[in-house]
Amino acid sequence: MVSIFLDESGDLGFNPKKRSSKYFIVTVLSVKDKKPIEKIIKRVHANLRKKNKKLSGGILHAYKEKSVTRKRILKALNEKEISIMTIYLNKDKVYTKLREEKHVLYNYVVNILLDRIMTKKLIEFSGPVNLYAAKRETNKFLNENFKDYLKQKVSSGHKLKIEVEIKTPSEEKSLQATDFISWGIFRKYELGDDSYYNIIKSKIVEENPLFS
Repeated sequence: MVSIFLDESGDLGFNPKKRSSKYFIVTVLSVKDKKPIEKIIKRVHANLRKKNKKLSGGILHAYKEKSVTRKRILKALNEKEISIMTIYLNKDKVYTKLREEKHVLYNYVVNILLDRIMTKKLIEFSGPVNLYAAKRETNKFLNENFKDYLKQKVSSGHKLKIEVEIKTPSEEKSLQATDFISWGIFRKYELGDDSYYNIIKSKIVEENPLFS
């Protein structure tokens, strides 16, 4: 069974005075077996904890870690059987109406990425799909709205059954891996730094803009 993990980088703010990012990235990591991905995260965390006894929680965040840790994780992921798909949004091109409804915009961006993945048959689906999305809302209604929206769109547009679960990175270790991948891609667009992106570039099978 295919598992896909979804995370994002950047923000959906539109106020330059508040240092909003220029780009917003949504990334999907697809794996047939998530155990090797989980082992990478657990192993790196265990090694870091040996050096820092105060480290706890078992969660790695790309923006907090040192460059050597980021590259270690991305290089290890690059050796596994994974597929990476991403959509990047230049927020200057977002319609005014969508700027006012951030959760609607987020749902829309995610759906466009999933639609591209399925239309182009970038992943071989032989049965139900499990999608794990990183928890970004504390509002239960918005989380349920996100799940129902994606299920309806995928079911009606592609006749495919999809199970959507919203998890924290501690609950699903592979979401931590997705965070590092998405962060690396985000650096390329936001800062022109492709040093991390280049490590996993060969695993990227979809990378296109929205509202280009």
